Amino acid sequence: MAEILERDGYKVKIKVEVPASQVEQAYRSVLNDYASRVRVPGFRPGKAPAKVIEAKIGKELLLDEVKEALRDETFPKAARELSLLPVGARVLEEHLTFGEPFVYTVEVENYPEVKLPDWRSFKLEVETPELTDEVVNRALEDLRSRYGEMVAVDREVQANDHVFIETEDGGRFPVVMENAQPHVREALLGKKAGDEVLVPVKDGETVVREVKTKVLEVKALQLPELDDEFAKTVGEDNLEALTAKVRESLKAQFERETRNAKASQLLEKLAEALEVEIPPSMQQREERSLLQSLAEDLQQQRLDINEYLQQLERDGKLEEFKQNLSQNATKRLRRSLAVEALAEELKTALSQEEFDEFLAELARSYRTTPARLQNELDQEALARLRIQRLHDKALLEAVQILEGASA
Repeated sequence: MAEILERDGYKVKIKVEVPASQVEQAYRSVLNDYASRVRVPGFRPGKAPAKVIEAKIGKELLLDEVKEALRDETFPKAARELSLLPVGARVLEEHLTFGEPFVYTVEVENYPEVKLPDWRSFKLEVETPELTDEVVNRALEDLRSRYGEMVAVDREVQANDHVFIETEDGGRFPVVMENAQPHVREALLGKKAGDEVLVPVKDGETVVREVKTKVLEVKALQLPELDDEFAKTVGEDNLEALTAKVRESLKAQFERETRNAKASQLLEKLAEALEVEIPPSMQQREERSLLQSLAEDLQQQRLDINEYLQQLERDGKLEEFKQNLSQNATKRLRRSLAVEALAEELKTALSQEEFDEFLAELARSYRTTPARLQNELDQEALARLRIQRLHDKALLEAVQILEGASA
């Protein structure tokens, strides 16, 4: 039996009463468990009398374990019975006497209630990029670049070339001028195949030595002509059809980017105006999650999170870091609670077909297959992705409502 004693915002004080028969059963279970594991001289494993086990283990320790076992068993049931979603709990009182019910009281930090602002009155100010001829022509040029071919040229090195060099120790390798270090680019620009040049080697800003280098070959990107033949290469009948397809694709892209920008702006407005009191346990859990993500990022850089925090303390920046961590955790929680409440208000649903399409799109971005992606993810990760997709859909539905209201 469970009842609510007090309720104050997310804080709920409840009393749980466990029947004496269940207490006795739990005590026997704990006792039998010890009897099967504890060796008592003169008795075979599991055959020592209860009184002997009690004397060896100590009745107080046994009762503490009985209390813990009963709480673990009955508290989740009590929470469901009282329609609570605990995010944290603290035992306030407990009484256990043989032959009587076990009674305990718990202060529960319940999942917070939220109140959305009047979001249907929001104005979302996002400018859609203008689809001009210049934008279309630039996209066509980008498409030409993807079908371009690197060919050898007999001229000086320019900023977008690929240069093949040989160092004085016989090493040969290419230099992509766009990605090269500034001092390397400066040394090679204007040189031709056959030229020799001293390329500086730097440690930070200091030149430590110069490497004698010979330019072996200069290659430049040769683009195909933008004509009907090129259009056929990329699967269109002619240049006019290709241009129309590129224009249509850009239009869809701009509309999609605008909707996503509006959804992001809506989420920020919702989170900022949301009425909610976040329980401390929820806040602390989110901060730990952020800290764990940071630790994993640092580990990829071969850095230790504890050493990182110690360095922040030595630099006098640890308190600032903790404040930023707390603020970021609060922002994330407010966004999550806001979009969750929005999805509930709109009764947003995500079909299996929609989720499968999302997974297929995600798999393509990771250059893998949907089946392989799902095999690599556990059920918890898939559940998080489903919730994320559901929330994204809710935001887009809300954006459509706002667009309809302003039309």
